[in-house]
Amino acid sequence: MALMPRRVKYRKHQRGHVKGTAQKGNTVCFGDFGLQALEPAWISAKHIEAARMACTHYLRREGKLTIRIFPHKSVSAKPAETRMGKGKGEPEFWCAVVKPGTVMFEVAGVPKDSAKAAFSRMASKLPIKSRFIERKQTV
Repeated sequence: MALMPRRVKYRKHQRGHVKGTAQKGNTVCFGDFGLQALEPAWISAKHIEAARMACTHYLRREGKLTIRIFPHKSVSAKPAETRMGKGKGEPEFWCAVVKPGTVMFEVAGVPKDSAKAAFSRMASKLPIKSRFIERKQTV
């Protein structure tokens, strides 16, 4: 089932624009390996779910997958062949706003080669370029 907030204060959001790089959420925190975004984008709940399913299918439910992004933003659209006016359209889908550098997914408890292969499959389900990164070792 697609991700979406349980309740929101306002149903309809303005579009806005994604500027700059991620200042928070740009390092691997919960797992050993991560999938990092290289482009700014809106990642829909369907994209997140498709990537999650691809990873769990490949890893056969081994290890721990952490999803670091959540679709908080509603995207509205007017129906096709509708005249202008009569207000803003109804919310069509929910998306996560992702800046370059954001770590979108993390995995722990699996070897590096299988994590890399799983993230490669996940990246093919997403609409942006991304890369495989590892946790930085701290002393």
